[in-house]
Amino acid sequence: MNKKPPLAFWQLWNMSFGYVGIQFGFALQNANVSRIFETLGAKVENIPILWIAAPISGLLIQPIIGHLSDKTWNRLGRRKPYFLLGAILSSLALLFMPNSPALWVAAGMLWIMDASINVTMQPFRAFIGDMLPEGQRTSGFAMQTFFIGISSVVASICPWLFANWLHLANTAPAGEIPPSVKWSFYVGGVAFLATVLWTVFKVREYTPEELESFGSKNDESSGETSLNTRQCMVEGIVLVLLGLAFSWVVGAQEWYQGLYILSFGLAFYGALQIIAALRAYAGKTTGMVEIVADLKTMPATMKQLALVTILTWFALFAMFIYSTPAVTSFHFHSSDPTSALYNDGANWVGVLMAVYNGVAALVAFLLPPLTRKIGRVTTHVVCLLIGGAGLLSMYLFTDPTYLLISMTAIGIAWASLLTIPYAILSSAVSHKKMGVYMGMFNLFLVIPQILAAAILGLLVQKFFHGAAIYAIALGGIAMVLAGILMAFVKDGEAA
Repeated sequence: MNKKPPLAFWQLWNMSFGYVGIQFGFALQNANVSRIFETLGAKVENIPILWIAAPISGLLIQPIIGHLSDKTWNRLGRRKPYFLLGAILSSLALLFMPNSPALWVAAGMLWIMDASINVTMQPFRAFIGDMLPEGQRTSGFAMQTFFIGISSVVASICPWLFANWLHLANTAPAGEIPPSVKWSFYVGGVAFLATVLWTVFKVREYTPEELESFGSKNDESSGETSLNTRQCMVEGIVLVLLGLAFSWVVGAQEWYQGLYILSFGLAFYGALQIIAALRAYAGKTTGMVEIVADLKTMPATMKQLALVTILTWFALFAMFIYSTPAVTSFHFHSSDPTSALYNDGANWVGVLMAVYNGVAALVAFLLPPLTRKIGRVTTHVVCLLIGGAGLLSMYLFTDPTYLLISMTAIGIAWASLLTIPYAILSSAVSHKKMGVYMGMFNLFLVIPQILAAAILGLLVQKFFHGAAIYAIALGGIAMVLAGILMAFVKDGEAA
């Protein structure tokens, strides 16, 4: 059995350079979409529902793209065809998003944009597992984290730069997006396609035969998975009935409509299991059947990481959704999107996003030597605890300048969660299933985002009296708990 050769620094650089564009798109989305929604007339308590497009698109697309890319090989390669397709669609969406004429159009464009970004992003995660030996994977994911941090700094600060350096207008009439935001999205569209093309043309993927010759200790159990059709059918029926019953209760009791996201989600997953069971019983064992079977037989390490990841991303999604309304209202004391004070606060959110991503870019280089010294699990525990403290401090600091301290702490956690869980997981799965399991791991990022979108709006509206800052504080508590639970995860490989 051959071993994969370690790659040089510039080879790692070329492999991950496309992430500059991917994260440019995500950073623009995270820092500005709530602002766009509010500008087009959205109320703060309804913002989570409008954001639901992002996690749902990832939930559906990433496992499918992972499964397809595992089985793809053509003139472009295995993962690169998906890099290119997603980049073209994402760039077009970025160009159109800030020109949305109405709130419903912007919500639809968020769906299209996030789905397209996911088509590109998911194969980039599997790419590291394909190309690098196990001992180099922490470094490979750290390189991606570095590019995520650097590009996010530039993307997040773009509206501020356009407003203060190029003197583009930072305000606009009611219902219109300021030019500083529009031009930021235009730059993002160009950057996305250009950087992904760099990786497509600079990197040669290993052929299926080469990957087979490298092998791994996980390949022995990586054959075609079988589905227990009886169990799958029973579970599916139960989930459908629970989902429908929960939906009825929500409607009958006139509860918060965001809870329909949970009830429909249960019913939808149950329906998928029923369909997969019927197809497997009919002898059709590809596509959906394989994906459902793989989900039910995921590696033990992946299961251990699941709860940690769910809590972590619940915290982050609370920050992504509520940073703009929290900072503008709690720290800048304005909730009027047409006011200068609100837009100054919104621009400061962009600066804060740049800071935590900049910190992550620097910390990324410290993670490989640190994990070699104290282990991947311990490193991640420490980083998550620091990040949770950073989120909680956003409530304690009333001076917006001190939020730079909060973002530094969050940046440390951000670097770790973009690197270490993927390095641990890539060492636990076979190259034959690398794409589908990396895509499925996204479920544990998406489920908490759906939970956040379903319940945070209710909490802010009914219990927090419209004060978005409490949603961020709740996220801090969730991240601290994630850090505690991470201590119990078993990592079978050296960093």
